[in-house]
Amino acid sequence: MRRTPVRFQRTAIAVGAAQFVLMASGAMMAHSAFAQDTGKKDDGSTATVVVVGQRAALESASARKRNADEIVDSIVADDIGKLPDKSVTEVLQRVVGVTIDRTLNRVDPQQGVGDGVNHYAAEGTGVSVRGLTYVRSELNGRDAFSANGGRSLSFEDVPPELMSGLDVYKNPSAEQIEGGISGLVNLRTALPFDFKGAKGALSVEERRSQLRGKTSPGVSGLLSNRWNTPFGQFGALIDVARSRINTRSDGMQISPYIPRTNAVTGDTSGTQRWIPNGSYWTSNNFERERDGLYGALQWKKDNLSSYLTFFRSKYDMNTTEYGMNTGTANPSTSMLDPGATFADNGALLTGTLRSPNETGISLSSSSRAAGRKSDTRDVAWHADWRASDQWTVSSDLQHTRATTTGYDNLVGMQGTLPKMTWDLTKSPAELHFDAADRALLTDPKTYYWGTSQEHRDKATGTLNAARLDAKFTFDSPVLNDLRFGVRFTDRKADTRSTHGSEWTAIAQPWMQGWAINGYPYLNDPRFSKPVMTMGFPNFFGGQMTAPPPVIIADPALNTPNPDGAPSGFALIHGYANLLCTSTPCAMNWKPAPFGDAEGLNQQRERTKAAYSQLRFNVDTLRYPIDGNVGVRVVRTNMAATGYLLYTQQDISKISGGGVPAFADLSAKRDFDNSYTNVLPSLNVRMKVNDGLQFRGAYSKGMTRPDFYQLQAYTTLSENIKTTTDTATKVTTLDSITFTGSARGNPALKPTTSDNLDFTAEYYFGHGGSLTLAVFNKRIKDIVIGQTSTYTMNDLTGKPYDFNVTGPTNGAKGRANGAEIAYQQYFDKLPGFWSGFGISANYTYLDSRLNLNAPPGVVWCTPKDTPAANTARDLAGCDTDGRILGGLPMTNLSKNAYNLALLYDKGPVSARLAYSWRSKYLQAVNAYGTNGGEGIDANPDSPNFGKGYSVNYALPTYGGAYGELDGSFQYEITPNLKLSVEASNLTNAIYRQYMQQHIGLMERGAFYTGRSYSVRMGYSF
Repeated sequence: MRRTPVRFQRTAIAVGAAQFVLMASGAMMAHSAFAQDTGKKDDGSTATVVVVGQRAALESASARKRNADEIVDSIVADDIGKLPDKSVTEVLQRVVGVTIDRTLNRVDPQQGVGDGVNHYAAEGTGVSVRGLTYVRSELNGRDAFSANGGRSLSFEDVPPELMSGLDVYKNPSAEQIEGGISGLVNLRTALPFDFKGAKGALSVEERRSQLRGKTSPGVSGLLSNRWNTPFGQFGALIDVARSRINTRSDGMQISPYIPRTNAVTGDTSGTQRWIPNGSYWTSNNFERERDGLYGALQWKKDNLSSYLTFFRSKYDMNTTEYGMNTGTANPSTSMLDPGATFADNGALLTGTLRSPNETGISLSSSSRAAGRKSDTRDVAWHADWRASDQWTVSSDLQHTRATTTGYDNLVGMQGTLPKMTWDLTKSPAELHFDAADRALLTDPKTYYWGTSQEHRDKATGTLNAARLDAKFTFDSPVLNDLRFGVRFTDRKADTRSTHGSEWTAIAQPWMQGWAINGYPYLNDPRFSKPVMTMGFPNFFGGQMTAPPPVIIADPALNTPNPDGAPSGFALIHGYANLLCTSTPCAMNWKPAPFGDAEGLNQQRERTKAAYSQLRFNVDTLRYPIDGNVGVRVVRTNMAATGYLLYTQQDISKISGGGVPAFADLSAKRDFDNSYTNVLPSLNVRMKVNDGLQFRGAYSKGMTRPDFYQLQAYTTLSENIKTTTDTATKVTTLDSITFTGSARGNPALKPTTSDNLDFTAEYYFGHGGSLTLAVFNKRIKDIVIGQTSTYTMNDLTGKPYDFNVTGPTNGAKGRANGAEIAYQQYFDKLPGFWSGFGISANYTYLDSRLNLNAPPGVVWCTPKDTPAANTARDLAGCDTDGRILGGLPMTNLSKNAYNLALLYDKGPVSARLAYSWRSKYLQAVNAYGTNGGEGIDANPDSPNFGKGYSVNYALPTYGGAYGELDGSFQYEITPNLKLSVEASNLTNAIYRQYMQQHIGLMERGAFYTGRSYSVRMGYSF
């Protein structure tokens, strides 16, 4: 059978889309004609309808989309300081083709300790456009970013109260700044001349989280005016906002399933069973303060105009978290009691797990505190000169400075329980504890001081940008204008982080004999403080059985110290010194280094860009055509400075030798990289009539690697596993591996794409529209993690290969799909019903990712080889050593939709909005679903059947998730409005899954419950 060409398939899709809208337009035209007929009074005069509030915002957004030169979707504030959601991130999810993450997986990629995927985000994070994360952010058409190691704003940091609207460009043109493959998000603020005269607004609100049980205030206000003077027209505007939220999220997580054939006591059938190794439950209190300040001065006289703006956004976030982790030290020797039940795929459903070869089931309670302060300031000046009827010249200068500081401190108590009892038939899964277990969990003799984590970071990003543009307007029936210009930028990023020993042992089993004797148990008066008993009241809002109370370290131990480690850390690490076997103690604790040269990473990037764009309009055809064609050329020069580090550990107590020793290494390295990109674009629109139009667009886009991916910072490690004989105190070598971690790669190239879009758009009535879009993106040089080899000689001159994992341009892919959006108010329904309206959109996405994985590879074992690590990082590796593969592009949901029921009538305005997305891949090698305790099933591996013989990495997915939000607004007077908002009305639970050969298994669940707010707004 002859295969249908791809080009024909795409053409067929476009024609089908056009036919769909044309058929729909017939019905809408009939409706429009009916509306026009019935919109007249009996005396023949035309009725005037004044549209305000939510309805006016939808009409304005529809008009922006209809009249734009490019493919764009917009949201407009329905009142001063009143975007329709509590954060810019959640506003964006209402736009067709836009989705957001619900975890901290994509927040602070450069800072933090790398486990954000395990933490729920109270306001949503990680904006994707058409499934891709290559999103460029702008503020009033200029660069906007946070100092988080990325290139865009953390939209949750930005006060929505300062925004007048936002635009999402799906296929930008040549005159727009490069950098967004998937799309461009432009946040818009008001200027004084946007208002006819004096304007003011003030609002106050209270927000309450039902699960947290705390109320938080918010306030915002705007003043603007304009004056006519002999020197021209002047305007001034100031806008301020301050808000606070207090929320809580509960979590329950399950460790990866590990295959066993001898896991049930008394079962000799040899049937393979899959058993999770442990679980973790947690409760997290989140507090956020967000402050915003925006000011604008504007002037105009004759052919000159200018404005100066200042924008500042401050974000202060703190979380306190406590939880309990249970599991077996060695899953290859754990045992289930008789009577355990299993699913058809062999996965455990119910059962009691024990660890007969150990002292019991391991448990670890944690007390954690993390926080971040971010501050972004932007000053911009813009001027326009209309030199003649045909020439217009504009200039633009910008300075942005973004800073952030963060901390993440944890203290872990450890101990053992005799057993753990699963109920995995429920979602979320539950652990059950009998009376004896519950008593042990609150008994001091169960716990000892185990570990600590100390993290600090500080980052600064600056940008200076200058732009000069000109426009020549033609006196031609075909050519509209020619736009051209240049832009220069100089951007710097400096980051400091703790390094070397953020995770530190206090007392661990592997330390016994050679470092310490015994454990600092809490029932010993020397080690009894400071701790507290913590319960889990109203866990998951009562939707699951609450875990029992546990003992945790006093949260005060984690209080950040700007001058070093938390003050209590010296106390708890001193407990190990009291049990030490030598003087000075072999495990003598030192704070993690911070502020030294080795922890500093510096980057600088300079760009030069030039563009030319021609706008045209052919209205002599039966169906008029207009559009633009242009090209943008940009040159990028970047430089990075960082360190290659190795610290030799003490190997003197390991008997038998065989452990190589290396010289400590601290090598400063400088890197340079340059590249040029040529980015053509074409946007064409055909108008069939006043309401129906079609668009086609092509562009080539590029996105530079994030700054955290460009770091010149690599650490090498000699990983030694030993066994200590408790009787003879002799420590012998079990295994040794040589690994490394490259936080970045200064030689990375930009990711590029070829983008093709077709749309069919029909507009009718007051803001009504039906639109359809199909698109295709082909992407090259996607940045992924891969393993390479770095060779270093030991002290004898013998070379050793270190397997270093880091980012590289190692993949390509495609993403194509379709979007459909519809909105309308049913004005012609009788009476009360005429206030109702609907806004709905749906996005379908299909993707394919080519990772250039080695062909025919089935196993990622034997472990710790370059081939095994590469296969694991590219395709995922199961806990039995088998390659998983078949992965989609990250953060891309195949289906997503928004549905909103609207009402505007008289003084009442209301909205009930539901947003949903299907499952999506979050990461391949993520914290919590990777590890080294797998059991190798590769028959050709020398480690076949052994415990701790697989370095697995299970792809982690965000599950399908939908959230219902509502709002109600009542106009008390034309100037005074009362509004009530509610989030997550259905008490939705967010779930995560991990991919294994037995299917997608539930990894975890998070619950934050409902939240409410009451707002009073006054404007004049």
